[in-house]
Amino acid sequence: MFSFMTRHQPSQSFRSVILAGIGGLLAIAIIGALTIYSPSPLLMAPFGASCVLLFSLPASLLSQPANVIGGHLVASSIGLALRFMLPDVWWAAALAVGLAIAFMAIFRLTHPPAGADPLVIFAADPALDYLFFPVLSGSCVLVLVASVFHRASGVTYPIRKA
Repeated sequence: MFSFMTRHQPSQSFRSVILAGIGGLLAIAIIGALTIYSPSPLLMAPFGASCVLLFSLPASLLSQPANVIGGHLVASSIGLALRFMLPDVWWAAALAVGLAIAFMAIFRLTHPPAGADPLVIFAADPALDYLFFPVLSGSCVLVLVASVFHRASGVTYPIRKA
C-alpha cells in the first residue's frame, strides 16, 4: 500500500522550481495573447500539461520538440479522424485515446499530454482546421518559447544528441 505513496521524482532546486513556474506562465500567456490577434484559437487545455514537461523536465525525452509537436499532431489527427467517422459516444473517444497512444509509440513521438487531445476533440467537436489552429501552431509556439526561455536561463534545451 505504501509503495503507491513513494515519491520517485528527485527534488529540484528552488531556482529550477521558480523557473519552471515562470516558464509555464510565460508560454501560456504568450499563446493566450497571440490568440487575441489570431482569427483562430491557439490555446487548448493539454498545453498546460505540455508546459509541465517543457519547463519542469526539459531534459525528458517526452519534452523534446519532435515529441511535443509530433505527439500533439498524431493524437489530434487520430482524434479528428475518429470523431468524423464514429458516433460521439464514450467508446469512440476511448478508442481514439488508445490509438493515439499506440501511434505515438509507433512513431516514437510519445508526449503524454497529447493523450488528452482526442478527449478534447470529442468534447468540442471542432472542424478539421483544428489540427492547424490550435494544435500545430500552439505546439510550435510552446517549443519556441521553451527554447528561448531555457537558453536565457542557461538550461540546455532541446537535448543534444552525442
